[in-house]
Amino acid sequence: MIVVSDEVREALDARRPVVALESTIIAHGLPRPRNLQVALELEDVVREEGAVPATIAVLDGRPRVGLDKEQLERVANEDGIRKLGHRDLPLAVAAGASGATTVSATALLAARAGVRVFATGGLGGVHREWTVTQDESADLGLLARTRITVVCAGVKSILDVPATLQRLETLGVAVAGYGTDRFPGFYLSDSGHPVDWTLDSPEQVAQVMRAQDALDAPESSLIVANPVPEEEQLDPELHARVLADALHACEAEGVTGQAVTPFLLGYLVRHTDGASLGANLAAVRGNVRLAGRIAAAWAGA
Repeated sequence: MIVVSDEVREALDARRPVVALESTIIAHGLPRPRNLQVALELEDVVREEGAVPATIAVLDGRPRVGLDKEQLERVANEDGIRKLGHRDLPLAVAAGASGATTVSATALLAARAGVRVFATGGLGGVHREWTVTQDESADLGLLARTRITVVCAGVKSILDVPATLQRLETLGVAVAGYGTDRFPGFYLSDSGHPVDWTLDSPEQVAQVMRAQDALDAPESSLIVANPVPEEEQLDPELHARVLADALHACEAEGVTGQAVTPFLLGYLVRHTDGASLGANLAAVRGNVRLAGRIAAAWAGA
């Protein structure tokens, strides 16, 4: 059912490092043609660290772990590419649909293929006013039952960060800051909230991964929260001001459900003159590079 590319399969069989990459950023996160340029750049970053990139998507009903350039071009340029969470995968397969995978779908397919390290931008989480909307990303529940190491820049700052951290604790998902005791804020180096554990090297991350297996612990993820460098983060005052305006605009326009996240992220891009997108890409590049190093440390274990 899952098609693993020859390059990825050969690397896995030889116990060489592999890094999973999501495809939603390609199909839905960036404008054309920059989306394809970034997709190719991120794969190059993985290769620079001695690892094999495994970009994941569903094409014509076939989940694919590892895409060639032609397939990447399809995801980047084809109209009608859907956005698929893990719950959508059986429907997409049965319908023969094509779609870009979110964090939850990417993590599931990567783990099923035997890929242990996954790099992304920011996780989904608990939305603001959860007590009213009951809106929580499917990422959290999936990560609570999937053994994979996710390198990210925290959760998207449009979310309820402390509630998300509490929810991850409740679900038993391990969270560690990379080189920091603060939880990153996606566009920001510091969300304003602490983490209980700090890891300072790819080798330490690999040690935790080995301990997860040795303890035969529940099949949950390890989140490595890697902050965007301060010099590349979005100006915190600008972030606070524009996000407050975006939340007011969202309420005034009656935006609800799945439309909330793209509305708020789009508002931030427009009203920061693209600075939020720059910070987002800086975070993703850093996460992908660190994931390559972690995958190498894991493969060398």
